[in-house]
Amino acid sequence: MLKIRLKRLGGKKTPAYRIIVINSTTKREGRPIQELGHYNPKTKVMKLDKDSALEWVKKGAQPTETVAYLIKNCNKDGSLNYKKKETVKLSKKAQAKAQAEAEAKAAAEAEAKTADETPAQETASEEPAAETAAAEETTEA
Repeated sequence: MLKIRLKRLGGKKTPAYRIIVINSTTKREGRPIQELGHYNPKTKVMKLDKDSALEWVKKGAQPTETVAYLIKNCNKDGSLNYKKKETVKLSKKAQAKAQAEAEAKAAAEAEAKTADETPAQETASEEPAAETAAAEETTEA
């Protein structure tokens, strides 16, 4: 079976990878069938022949999880569509507190929404009462 996977290059603690098509039983650094591009995870630089990669997938080659992610997030020119996420790791207590605050905020918004709808209905019911009171005054005079 054919795999689309990464072939490691670079030195110690400085990884760089080539994206290759290779037989699944071959070693990681073995001779590839075809090289599709390269990827540097430290600098997020990538160059990939997306059309060839998709052709190999159509032919039955299985991409690894990482390569599937790279193919999915590849621009038309072959560069990586990388969006830096600002993630903050919170403790379990902090996550629970944040979730409780979010739920309280949602409940407050729901209350405000129902409160906004209720006065509109009351004013609508008060207007006909005012009209009938004015009609009664004119009939009395």
